[in-house]
Order: sequence, then structure tokens, then C-alpha cells
Amino acid sequence: MNVGLQSVLNDAHIDATQATSQRQLSVSIAAIAAEMNRSVPLNLCLILDHSGSMGGRAMDTVKQAAQRIVDRLSPGDRITIVAFDHKAKVLVPNQVIDNPASVKLQINQLRAAGGTAIDEGLRLGIEELAKGKKDTVSQAFLLTDGENEHGDNDRCLKLAKLATDYNLTLNALGFSDGWNQDVLEKIADAGGGTLSFIQYPEQAVDEFNRLFSRIQSVGLTNAHLLLTLATGVRLAEMKPIAQVAPDTIELTVQQETGPYVVRLGDLMVDSPRVVLANLYIGKLPLGEQSIAQVQVRYDDPAYGKEGLLSEKIAVTATVLTPYQPAPNLEVQRHILALAKYRQTQIAETKLQQGDRAGAATMLQTAAKTALQMGDQGAATVLQTNATKLQAGEELSEGDRKKTRIVSKTTLQ
Repeated sequence: MNVGLQSVLNDAHIDATQATSQRQLSVSIAAIAAEMNRSVPLNLCLILDHSGSMGGRAMDTVKQAAQRIVDRLSPGDRITIVAFDHKAKVLVPNQVIDNPASVKLQINQLRAAGGTAIDEGLRLGIEELAKGKKDTVSQAFLLTDGENEHGDNDRCLKLAKLATDYNLTLNALGFSDGWNQDVLEKIADAGGGTLSFIQYPEQAVDEFNRLFSRIQSVGLTNAHLLLTLATGVRLAEMKPIAQVAPDTIELTVQQETGPYVVRLGDLMVDSPRVVLANLYIGKLPLGEQSIAQVQVRYDDPAYGKEGLLSEKIAVTATVLTPYQPAPNLEVQRHILALAKYRQTQIAETKLQQGDRAGAATMLQTAAKTALQMGDQGAATVLQTNATKLQAGEELSEGDRKKTRIVSKTTLQ
């Protein structure tokens, strides 16, 4: 596996007369499979809520979805099953999948009862997943339908960050309408994974399969973007870097010495990670000028290699007078995706503050942004909810969760 790395500015021309110019740098990062590439074993952990509220059809469909995933594992893949209510237990210890029928039997024995302690499930899941992480793609699916009533939400976030230190990825699946979207989103974002919404039981199998297909395409792990800025170029002080594809996430920037470092996590073959960096560029001489360099540090689990470095890619801009814009439409679409996410966040904050009119206005703005970027599905959800607020209606828990999901992704 190699890294596919591309970078482009939203406008590659800079006005020579301006003291400072703002630009958005888009960096696309993906794994590229070689013709004779080795397959990478999966190390999968299912962390399943079996509290009392999961009774009936909910529990049946989750068990069915989990069993279907077991059927899709290949020889050499590893599986762990952790179940939690107000406490947690290891249903299937981390092991190579050599007896799928036995694993499926353990899943089938799950019964709904008790309260909910998400952090206990996470703790055991991370412990088990870490046992099989060597030279694998290690990911967890955390599914819950409720609030963390018997647990500690801050501990959940600490555990998610711990998981990334171990090169483990956490995906969060909210089941039905009662789960805490703030907690699950923070777990997924901190854990380098994705947030999913299973509103109805019959969607469970499809959503599990979609996520499984996504992790099957992971080729490289523990990726970090290294960004070196030229003299006179700086990052924005507030929210300088965000991921905009495949999900929108605000990213944390670190710098002790040398380049800025941003953790990306796993790299997929068929779905590039796209990152936007918000740059301020000081006055530069006329002609082509160096703005930055980008590089990726990563692990290749297929060959047991860690800390590999991609080639360095130079980012340049042309300083002109008179200035002639050279906009890049694809980067503009990425900027709109980030705007849609941030506008929706503002709407949610206003709604929590009781400002229904302000929330409706921001949702309408986000809907227009979604239309500009061609995301008709998100535009429909956002405008529908704005109209409900304007009509004096309350948004249901399902409405608010759909809003959160469409703000982070582009609906297909």
C-alpha cells in the first residue's frame, strides 16, 4: 500500500497588493493498493447495548445484524463481542474467527435487561481489541439506544482518546431516538470513526453492512498529516483544520517542534479523507511562491511497518498584479460542506437556548448551503426542520438526530 496525496488551494492566485490573503488548503489522502498487495486482517469488536430498552424487535435485529457481520469475516480475521447494560461483560474474547457458528450462538444468547453504562462497555471493548491489534485493522462498533445513565460521559471521551493512542478506531451507532447524540458524536470523532443513526430496527442490518464494507477498504492505519508552513504563512487561530470527507470533523492540531501534526486515523482505498486548512498568507514577491509542504506519516499493517513517510508535496501559489482569481470548484464544495456543518451546529445551540426563530434561520441557511454543494438530501432534511420550527412545532428526537447526521455527511 502507498499513500495517494493531493493538495490544492481554493484560489492559487494571490493579490500582490494585499498585506494578508486568506486561503483554504484542501488535502486529499487515501490508501492506494498495489497490484500484488497483501490483504490486511480485520480485528473487529462489537460493543452491544442489551439494556432493558433494547427488548423485543430491537434486540432481535441487532443480533441478526451482528451475526451477518460474523458471516462476512474472512479466515484470519479476529472478532470480539462485548455486551453491556449497567455493567459489561466479554461475550466472545478476542480470537481468530475459526468457528463462526460458536460466535453466532453467543450473540443469540443476548437478552435485554438492566440499565446503560456505555463507558464500561467501551473499557472492556478497548481492552479486548488491543489484544489483537498487531498488524491488523482494528475497529469497534459501539451500539446503544440510550443515555449513559449508569456511566460517566467524560470517561467515555477519555476512553475514546485512549483508543486512538492504541491505534484503534471507534464507530458509534445510535439506535432508535433515545441516545445522546453529543456523547456518541464525541466518541466517534475522538475515536477516528463515524457516527451512524439507526432510526428503525429494520435498518440495523444495512447500517452494520455499510460500516463493515467501509472498514474492509482500510489499507493503512495510524495516519498523521504533517503540515509545514512557509515563512509568512500561518494557520487561523480558531478551528484551523477540519476534515470534510468522508465525515465532517473538527481536528486537533499539535505542534511541539517542526511541522503541524494532525491525526487522521485509518486510510481507505475507495474513500479519501479530505482535510481543509485555513491559512493566512502575508505579502509575498511576484511570481510562483512556496506556501507549504504536506506529508503523511502512517503504518502499513500488511507488512508490519510503522512510521512510514509519504513523499512531500509542495503547495505553491502565484502572486500577481493585477490580481486575477483562479478559483477551484472542488475546494469550494469542500468549504460549503464545512459551512453546512458549522451552520447546523449554531442552529442546535440556538435551539438549546430556546431561540427557535434563530435556530430556524440557521437551518434555512444550512439548507441553502447544502443545495449549493449539490446535497439535495441534506437540504430537504434541514429545510423541513426549519419549516417545523417556524410553524411552532417541536422537533422530535429523530428530527434532531437526522439533522446531526446530515450536517456531517453528504447523503447519497
